Amino acid sequence: MPEESISIQPFTPDMADRVGRLVVAIQRDEFKVPIGLDDQPDLIDIPGHYQKAAGGFWIAVTDDGRVVGSIGLLDIGGNLSALRKMFVAADYRGSEWGIAKSLLDALLAHARTQSLSAIYLGSTAVMARAHRFYEKNGFHKIDRADLPEQFPVMDVDSHFCRLKLNDS
Repeated sequence: MPEESISIQPFTPDMADRVGRLVVAIQRDEFKVPIGLDDQPDLIDIPGHYQKAAGGFWIAVTDDGRVVGSIGLLDIGGNLSALRKMFVAADYRGSEWGIAKSLLDALLAHARTQSLSAIYLGSTAVMARAHRFYEKNGFHKIDRADLPEQFPVMDVDSHFCRLKLNDS
């Protein structure tokens, strides 16, 4: 187990620059998505986009304040939500760190307290490792046609999943 400790905490506005740098670096450098911070209004205003209604946004932070992970829950209405902006810095990935799982656990705990019935997500075809992670954690692949009407599909999304949180 790594010696450095990582904490999962709700997003606060003083973390905005660090979250933006993390997400954009992963998008551009690893996945070659030609996108910047200005192209992502949800990252420019995390509280106004995610931290309202049943939504939320969490970050993984090192002892020295480095933001190494993020995850967002967007309330899309009708007791449904969308998982967004799940990113973990490359050098902090893997089961030895457990950051992705800890971020997802924080999101799921919150979703259950909000009585949400399902969480949907969309991702790109190239993120096979992420798809395996989601499936290992209870998400099931669905067709785009099975998404709720209000789910905000991104242009790059081609792989969709759903996690039912209760029997409804």
